[in-house]
Formats: sequence, C-alpha cells, structure tokens
Amino acid sequence: MNLKKIGLLLSDEDDWPVAFEQLHRRLAPRLDYHGGTLSTDVERIRIHPFNLAAPTTYDLVIDRLAYWHVHPREWLKKAALVNGVYLINNPFTFQSMEKHSAYCAMIRLGLPIPDTWLIPTKQGPDTDKFRRTASRYHDWFDLPGIARQISYPLYMKPFDGGGWRGVSRVGNEWELMAAYDASGQTMMHLQRGLENFDIFVRALAIGPQVNVFHYDPTRPMHDRYQVSRDFLSAEHMAEATAVVKIINAFFRWEFNSCESILKDGVLQPIDFANACPDVAIISLHHYFPWAIKSLLAWSLFCLATDRRMRLDMNTDAYFAIADSERSYPEKLAAYSALADAYFDTERFQEFRATQLRHLDEVTWEYAQAQEFDDMLVHNVRLTFPAHEQEQFIAHFRGLVGLWVQAEGR
Repeated sequence: MNLKKIGLLLSDEDDWPVAFEQLHRRLAPRLDYHGGTLSTDVERIRIHPFNLAAPTTYDLVIDRLAYWHVHPREWLKKAALVNGVYLINNPFTFQSMEKHSAYCAMIRLGLPIPDTWLIPTKQGPDTDKFRRTASRYHDWFDLPGIARQISYPLYMKPFDGGGWRGVSRVGNEWELMAAYDASGQTMMHLQRGLENFDIFVRALAIGPQVNVFHYDPTRPMHDRYQVSRDFLSAEHMAEATAVVKIINAFFRWEFNSCESILKDGVLQPIDFANACPDVAIISLHHYFPWAIKSLLAWSLFCLATDRRMRLDMNTDAYFAIADSERSYPEKLAAYSALADAYFDTERFQEFRATQLRHLDEVTWEYAQAQEFDDMLVHNVRLTFPAHEQEQFIAHFRGLVGLWVQAEGR
C-alpha cells in the first residue's frame, strides 16, 4: 500500500483544519485506483529552519499562511521545485500576479472589468535617490480629473489588496483627497463603483468544483453569505462558474474566490485574486460542509492521480482566443475548455463518483455529529462576546441544519 501525506500550513484558524482532519478520519480513504492502493494521512506543518536540499515527507500541502508569512512561503517554493510537492495554492503566481496583474490579464481576455486606474503612491521612499528620480521623471497629475473621468462613486483600494484591507468608497472630491492622503506609501487603484446593482455574487472554487453564493458585503461578516436559491438566471450562474474557473486555470490557482456584480444584465468581476479565500464556519456557515468535502476531494484526487504542479502558464493559448473574432460567450466557452483541460475535470468527476462515492454521505453524517458541533461552538465562543454566544450558537446550528435538511439522505 502506498501512503501519501497531506500537510496543512496554517495560521490561527480553528475551524476548517479541525473539520478537514475529522472528515478525513471519518472517510478513512483507501483508494484502489489504476492498479494501486493509496492511503493518506493529514499532518499540520511546523515552521523551522530548513536545508534547501532536504527531502520532505509531504506529498501535497494546503497553504493558508504563505500569503503573508515569508519564511513558510519560501519553504513552499523549495518543496515544489526540489521535492515535487503539489501545492494548493501556487505561491509563485500568487506572489507575482497580485490583484493588479489579475485585472490586467482578465482585461486582456476581454472580461468586463470595471474601469480601473493605477495611481502613484502619495508618499515615495524617503531617499534622495527617489526624490531626484521623481523630480526628473514623475509627471504631475490631476487626481480629481481622473476621478471625474472614471465617475463617482468609485473605490480606492490597494493594488495588491486582500480582505477588504484599505478599501475606501469615494463619493466626491473631498473624500478622494482624504483617502489618497491616508494611503501613504501604499499604491492604489481607483475603480468605478458599481452601485444600484442587481446582485452581488461570490464564487468559491476548489479545483474544478465551484459554488456560487448570493453575497452581501454590507452585512457583518457572519451574515454576508445569504442562504438563497435561484438568485441568478441559469445563464449568469453558468457565466459566474466559468469565470472563476478560467481565472484559476489561467494563473494556476486551485483554491480561490471571485466576486462579481450583476448590473444592467452584465456580470462584472471586481475582485478575484485571493490567496487565502474565506472558508471560516462563522462566515460560510450553511455552505461550510460543501467547502470542506470539496477541499478533501480535490486533495485526494491530486494525490491519487500523481498530479504535478504546473509552474508555467500557457498564456498564449488564452491570448489566441482573446485575439480571435469570437463573440464574448464563444470566448468564455473556449477559455472554459482550456480550464477544464487544466483541471482534468472529466477525470476528476469520474474519480469523485467512484473512488469517493461515500464522501457526500460521510459529510452529511459528520455535519450532525457531536465533534462537528463542538468545533462550531468553540469557534462561536472565540468570535463573539459572551452575551451573544448562545444566540449565535443557535443561529449557526440552524444554518448548518438547513444544509443537512437540503442534503438529506
């Protein structure tokens, strides 16, 4: 029997890692696949000095830390390059292709990205070299004029953003200058605001698996994911699903979310480079079991099929489609075919239906188990003040219970 190990590279999360470990233990995967038998183990990764040539015991790593913690990020790169470890996500493209690059690439593919400008930092480095360079080559610019060209309202946000950090809604020139003054040395985008829209959606993708949610960013974090069905037409649901898969396959990302706004019949992606997408039970609640079983399914598929990290990008294939005379729907279909080839979607679906045929039932039973409830209660007590805890324990139990009812066996 072949034993492979899944490593969890974690920060301070107390919900999904526990759920992932418990669901893996309940499933106890023993995969008879293509003439071999595979079993798997899950282990949390420790951080320490490392020899660049050292072997590792991990075959696949789910990374939730390296987007901000430099040392483990460099270990991930070494693990991929030296040891052939499969990484979810890809630290190479997430480091080089932040939100600015992601906007540029999707504009190149013809996706309807709202009008976006990059503006110089309010304050440059405090060095004579910068001051000399700025005096020689930096043009004065009319920031209010740019804002009027974009049109109010607009949003000022860091070019490499994440987690709504530093995002300001700007409704007039005074707010514009105040936000710019406050930005300091952070380079900012100005992006047209899409208000009075029809619906705001967030899609979460794990490998080729996608769930599209009705999302309300104006609500508190625990109430943003709305439990609703049929909030998009079949055509827009298919488009939202395709867009996040295309983005992920283009950048070699496998665990990412995409926020889009539907306004005047046009679905416009606005935020889609999230190295550590939200999978907290407090926010996902009703959809949390789906996320955990999907992450486990994709991890096991990658291990069973000896899937290799793709450190290169096939941008030319996408750009050839972008430069063709196809209509936008035809381009999306062609991009989707590239994405499905990257994710090996058909093979995954066959694997999921045969090798993991019991996963849905095991997850359904797990969501009703005492250990799941203990994890939920623990995270509610970590998140909310004492006088609100019992209220929110009942609230989240109810939302998970709705999922159990909807998935009823």
